[in-house]
Amino acid sequence: MVNINITRVTPADIDQLQKIGRQTFSETFSAGNTEKNMAKYLDEGFSIEKLTTELNNQSSEFYFATFGDEIVGYLKLNFGQSQTELKDNKALEIERIYVVKDFHGKGVGQLLYEKAIKIARQVDADYVWLGVWEENPRAINFYKKNGFVEFDRHIFRLGDDEQIDIMMKLQLDSKQV
Repeated sequence: MVNINITRVTPADIDQLQKIGRQTFSETFSAGNTEKNMAKYLDEGFSIEKLTTELNNQSSEFYFATFGDEIVGYLKLNFGQSQTELKDNKALEIERIYVVKDFHGKGVGQLLYEKAIKIARQVDADYVWLGVWEENPRAINFYKKNGFVEFDRHIFRLGDDEQIDIMMKLQLDSKQV
């Protein structure tokens, strides 16, 4: 495991957030999607306007994972009505955990995940949930290894492509981190 620091992202970090967001999303999903759909999603999903709105939302939090001066991953959490689907005040949504490809397998994702669980406990959430693309076995296995179970599915739109996300949850009272 490398020496990684986890820090809260602020509006002053918007350019770095946009850069790491686009880079990691592209690294993770480019191979399985058309160039046109990827470009549309990257432009819309990681626009300065959208990221500014998300950063200023009191019910969402972003965290960077840094190695020295380099941002190597990030985490996005949603609480209450900011959750993308369930909107349960006793839940926390992990909307994103992304790590740059060069740092896969070095424990960065696990550290970001553990930060999410720590925050979920601090806000007294009963469970943590997330959606993960059904064609991303690496992520699915990561969450299963951490005790998540599948409970539903939903549609995720990437450009003009409708994809299936597996919705997974972890009951916090049944597993300590």
